[in-house]
Parts: sequence; structure tokens; C-alpha cells
Amino acid sequence: MDLGLADRVFVVSGGARGLGRATADVLVAEGARVVLSGRSAASLAEAAAALGPACTTVVADNADHDTPARLIGAAHDAWGRLDGALVSVGGPPPGPVSGDGAVSDEQWTAAFGSVFLGAVRLARAVGERLAAGTDGGSDGGAGGSGGSIALVLSSSVRAPIGGLAISNGLRPGLAMVAKTLADELGPAGVRVNGLLPGRVATERVDELDAATGDPDAARAAARARIPLGRYGEPAEFGRAAAFLLSPAASFVSGVMLPVDGGMLRAL
Repeated sequence: MDLGLADRVFVVSGGARGLGRATADVLVAEGARVVLSGRSAASLAEAAAALGPACTTVVADNADHDTPARLIGAAHDAWGRLDGALVSVGGPPPGPVSGDGAVSDEQWTAAFGSVFLGAVRLARAVGERLAAGTDGGSDGGAGGSGGSIALVLSSSVRAPIGGLAISNGLRPGLAMVAKTLADELGPAGVRVNGLLPGRVATERVDELDAATGDPDAARAAARARIPLGRYGEPAEFGRAAAFLLSPAASFVSGVMLPVDGGMLRAL
């Protein structure tokens, strides 16, 4: 199936590695062009070298107020258009709400600024730009300027994950922000969705497994809860994300899509 991504332009925050990079790989393979952002110039340079001329990069932190304008500007400077964004942020620090090792007020505040408010700010700015109808492309269907935004969230939107209090607290709120944006931007033809990754084999998940003190046991326990019996590959997530961003998903909006091998038990 042709996803209809040829020559479209997407911002991918946190795109130097992990799930953002996996999505960028698929987008570029399908003919799209990407603006990758991240805090590490070295990681971004490595990604750009692999992706070639279909990629440009911006060293930026989602917590910074000027990041959305810089990313949107980079898309227009490079290709003169913007068709959507994958809003992916780094995982917040682990720890429980209370007891030994509880996350501090300072950690909560820092994570809110980057994980929550940074994601809201970027999604809002891209959505307003797409809704204004000044960029190229349409998802097809009836009316509207088209375009698509997807937020990379977590299975913690629907079920808490042990030892990840901040994620459990912030991700469900972001899911409701995405649903609200889908309502607000839908009349302009702009779609907004969320992705709920489970145990996908990224550096972040490796770090979480290692933090348990027995990564082999942690992986075995996690696999036992996944009906497919394995961790996902980043490319498997990337294909799902690219589909949601693409015109092929032109009547899909306001959805929270688990990419977890069946791990979540809730509908």
C-alpha cells in the first residue's frame, strides 16, 4: 500500500534515536522528508548521515519556549512546507511516588516542563500552522487543509508501570490533550493521534531493565506479559507511527494506538 508520504515534510522531535529515529527511518524510506530535533548534536549528525538529503536537523530541547518556532522554521527553510509532526520526548527519570527512591518535587517539575508542556507547546504550534492552511498537501477526504500530528506516549496511559511514577502521572494527561486537539483541529482537516508503545527494544527500555539490577529477569518477566512473547523492534513501532501520520490513515483521528504486542489488557 502506498502511504502517500512522497515529498511530505514532518518534524520529528527526539528523532536522533529510539522510537523517533525509527519513525524517521520509515518516513524517509516512504519518500518523506524530516526535520529531526534532539539535544545531542553528535547523535543528530549520525542520524543525518544515515538518512541523507531527506533530513535536516536542529539541536533543540522541547522544554525551550522557542523550540516549536525553530523546528517549523527549519521545515520551511529546507523544503517550504510542513505536513505534520511526531512529538516524541525522552523518558522521565524512574522512581516511585513515595517511599525509598521517590522522585523529588524538582524532578516532577523538570519533567512537566519537558515531557508535558514541551509536547503540548510543539503539538499546538504545529497544529495551528497546519490548520491555517498555508502549507502544502492534504490528507484527502472532505474539506480542510490536512496534516497530521502523532504523540509518542506510553502504555502507562492505560495502566501504570511499576517504578515510573512520572510517566504514569504525565502520559495520561497528554493523551487527553491529544484527544482535545483532535476535536479542536478536526474541522480544519488536521488529525491528532497518540501511540502507546509497550516494551520496544530501545536504549531507554534497556536502561529501565538494567535499573532493576537483574536485566535478564526483568526481560523474562516482561516477555511473559506480552502475548506475542517478545519485545518489539523499533522498526515495528516506526511503521505504525508512519501509517498514522500518513494520508493512508485519513479518517483516523483521536485514537490512542497501542504498539505493545498485546500487552495491555484494557480495550
